[in-house]
Amino acid sequence: MDLSRETQVEIEAATFRRFVAHLDENKDVQNIDLMILANFCRNCLSKWYAEEADSRGISFDYSQAREIIYGMPYDEWKQKFQPEATEEQLSQLNSKKK
Repeated sequence: MDLSRETQVEIEAATFRRFVAHLDENKDVQNIDLMILANFCRNCLSKWYAEEADSRGISFDYSQAREIIYGMPYDEWKQKFQPEATEEQLSQLNSKKK
């Protein structure tokens, strides 16, 4: 299948928006769970977003990127939706780092 570059970028952008919306609809999936299972989390997406903007000469800081990914300021999201990590979660995450 031959896609124009413009069409490919539009599809990728729509897919990214859908992915971010999916994460937003599943706030019960914690960042630590994502890190354990997939070695990335919402914070990683935020960093990648800010880095890609920066690589294009667009001044975009991490907190701005986090607000896009989380749909609100990070501190607000964390207070509303992020419980403390359990010992089991921390243990699983630490075992992946070895």
